[in-house]
Amino acid sequence: MAEESKESRSQARLAAAAERKALAEAAAKKARRSRVFVSLAVIAPILLVVIVGVSISLVKSKVDSTVTAPLTASKMDGYGLLFNGTATPQIDVWEDFQCPACKNFEDANGAQVRELVQNGKARVVFHSLSFLGAESVILANAGACAADQNKFLELHDYLFKNQKPENSAYWGLSRVTAAGVAAGLNENSFKSCVKSGKFAKWVETIGADGAKNNINQTPTVLINGKEIDRNAGAYIDAVLFKKALADAGVK
Repeated sequence: MAEESKESRSQARLAAAAERKALAEAAAKKARRSRVFVSLAVIAPILLVVIVGVSISLVKSKVDSTVTAPLTASKMDGYGLLFNGTATPQIDVWEDFQCPACKNFEDANGAQVRELVQNGKARVVFHSLSFLGAESVILANAGACAADQNKFLELHDYLFKNQKPENSAYWGLSRVTAAGVAAGLNENSFKSCVKSGKFAKWVETIGADGAKNNINQTPTVLINGKEIDRNAGAYIDAVLFKKALADAGVK
């Protein structure tokens, strides 16, 4: 009888543990569903941009020469955003606003790139890619909206300094708009541009141009058409990056 009673208690403990596990799994599943619903609610106001972005991330289409582009976009540079059109050397910066490695590049070398732009020491072209998904499309479109107010660099720097985990549904309309205001943009026109996905097709064209030029990772930085040495450390070392610029003729 003692053995039978001991076995019954053991079975009861196992049954109770299984029930607790089932309840915990059900609660976790419910929490995941809630997070999905919250995420959708956050990005719903700019869902048009998200839908367009799916094709950008998965399908490399051809460059569209009729696309609505920001005022500073350069057709001869694949519609990248151009600064100092007559300067030399040329620096092409291919980035995704959600890319952690791009943030590392910006943390190390962003100040030098900005100085080149501001002092007219180089022809600098920014190419906003959307490798990492829907929120990359949203932010690239926002960057183009900022460019039309001559505030691309300000928003660019803000977004990298305040980068969030990839596709976390953080960058809904209200937060993108707030970022623009923090960067000095006119709130109403910027919000309208972001919400409508005005430059979503331009983002797609940048992606197509990147594919045509075999840009398959971010960041990718070219000086006079040649990528800086990825293995030598110039992407994350300001001294090495400065040397690469000097070797290309930047004084």
